Amino acid sequence: MSDWLTLLPPILAIVVVFWRKEVILALLLALFCSELLLLSQAGSSVLVAAGLGGVETLERIVKVFESPGNGRILIFSLMVGALLAYMRESGGVTALVEKLVGAGVAKNQRQVGLLSFGTGVVVFIESNLSVLTAGIVSRGLFDRFKMSRARLAYIIDSTSAPVCILILLNGWGAYVLGMLGTYPTEQSAVSILIGTIPLNFYALFTLAVVLFTVLTGKVFGPMKQSEQELRQIHDHGELEIPASKARFMAWPLLTMVFGMLGFMLWTGNGQLTEGDGSKSVLYATTLACLLAYVLMLHSRRFSHKQLVEIGFKGMGELLPLVTIVLLSLALGSSLKQLGTGNFIAGLVADSLPMFLIPALLFLAGALISFTTGTSWGTFAILIPIGMPLVLNLGLPPELVLAAILGGGVFGDHCSPISDTTAVSSLASGCDLLEHVRTQLPYAIFCGALTLLAYLLAGLFWIG
Repeated sequence: MSDWLTLLPPILAIVVVFWRKEVILALLLALFCSELLLLSQAGSSVLVAAGLGGVETLERIVKVFESPGNGRILIFSLMVGALLAYMRESGGVTALVEKLVGAGVAKNQRQVGLLSFGTGVVVFIESNLSVLTAGIVSRGLFDRFKMSRARLAYIIDSTSAPVCILILLNGWGAYVLGMLGTYPTEQSAVSILIGTIPLNFYALFTLAVVLFTVLTGKVFGPMKQSEQELRQIHDHGELEIPASKARFMAWPLLTMVFGMLGFMLWTGNGQLTEGDGSKSVLYATTLACLLAYVLMLHSRRFSHKQLVEIGFKGMGELLPLVTIVLLSLALGSSLKQLGTGNFIAGLVADSLPMFLIPALLFLAGALISFTTGTSWGTFAILIPIGMPLVLNLGLPPELVLAAILGGGVFGDHCSPISDTTAVSSLASGCDLLEHVRTQLPYAIFCGALTLLAYLLAGLFWIG
């Protein structure tokens, strides 16, 4: 089988997404295609592969649950639905919005945008937590000031990952450090990682563009269309519930944030960067849900039966997005076995002028992340390619690593099959395809600037 065929499943997914506007169908077809190719690689005939493809597709979905980390992500996504429902039905969302507006913290669109941006920056412990916290805090405020959910999804998505990859006191830093530790470079892994901060051009450009959008209030392309449509139809429903007490939202939210910090320290035996992100975010969200349940039960306005119904209703509202996350994880696993990422990386590593290496590693990272839907998987593929180039050719390790990290985040921001994109849509209450469509021009603009920056850096630093 030609290696070029390994690109067929992600291309199929992207074509179907933009043609039919159906993400679940696109992911299922891409997964089925990938499993057919794997069966062909194993020597099965076309007829046998076609017959077994559906069975293998189902088995691949089932195998997602073999990973405890994947299981925690899926349960966490459902728990988020219950938590959001409790905050909404209790009247806590409306009350907190009124309190923030009354206190002058959020008096206009600029301040609301800065609150969302600032929350994403401050909560850098884990990307999903950053997205979730900023989304929950801001949804009602965006409704109040007639700002589109697409703008909220863009702000929180384009803040969380760039901040996490720049402020490396989190699971991202620990993950990359663990991969760097196997290469005997002259510098320590920590100093290389710190050195990537000023060279991670995509993360820096993206944060600058988000801040520009927030401060000026200017939006462009499809985002502008979403804002104009919102002025005609405004029905998100977050503020339709009468206000009660702000604590019904504030206390669970604070419990989730500080619980995440505590669980990261606990699972990391006192070391924040060694903590388990998937465990911590699940435990913290569950604890926040439990507190929200207790507060509402104690208010005597809700019975246990009503609260159970509210919780399951909230979970049900997020089932389509949870299904997308499930299928994205399954497709990523299938494409990894198929070798899609390794093939793209191999194209970049063959016969390159040295000064082009950082720019092409950035492009390779973007392509791998875009087609597989995972930035961490991209790091796992490209770091073992980039670091040997550093050792053998004497390239600056900070520049090479920064290009790989930035490429992974860039592709993730553009990908409609990324689980991070789905979580951002979930947290903001925005349709997934609308989020992808409205964020794409901003991501491509920052990606183009970054590519130019790496070409210049390679030319002047490497020659």
